[in-house]
Amino acid sequence: MLLAAMLTGCQSLRQFMARDLEDEDFIIGQLYVDEMVRETPVIAKPVEPKPRKNPTDCNNALGLKCNDSDNAALYEAVNSWLGVPYKYGGTDRNGIDCSAFVGTIYRTVYNITLHRTANDMLRDVKLIAKSQLREGDLVFFTNSKGKVSHVGIYLKDGLFAHSSTSNGVSVSRLDDTYWNKHFYKGGRVK
Repeated sequence: MLLAAMLTGCQSLRQFMARDLEDEDFIIGQLYVDEMVRETPVIAKPVEPKPRKNPTDCNNALGLKCNDSDNAALYEAVNSWLGVPYKYGGTDRNGIDCSAFVGTIYRTVYNITLHRTANDMLRDVKLIAKSQLREGDLVFFTNSKGKVSHVGIYLKDGLFAHSSTSNGVSVSRLDDTYWNKHFYKGGRVK
């Protein structure tokens, strides 16, 4: 009887702790989230690739115009995560934050392990201007306090992939009003 009471108590304690940790993650997350991002992504759900009409046509997984020098593995990896919701501290398909998304793509596509947070990823890169961005470079954004608080992966033609608070994993434009205002620097992984 005593053992049953102790086990029930342990289960209750675990449930309480799980709820408490979720609340704590939310509160900590709010320290980093500047505001709910209000933007309309270019692509927010997985894209079914269109069949090629002939073998010389270039068609990447996101349905963007491409050429033979584009990294097909990058586009396929991004496409496989599109639509996954944002979750502060999340690292899987149930919810993922921006730095975990970037880190996962980099491990998958380039076999490179990056630091865990957006701000710490600055140590992994050589900073570059927006005009120097190439496919696979990182793009960093600041919040209203000037702190680097968001990261994505540059694709091409002014587009980048990321996990945003409002849309989860999606593809957005750098020249979107919100992203343009908060753009900090590009970064080329060392």
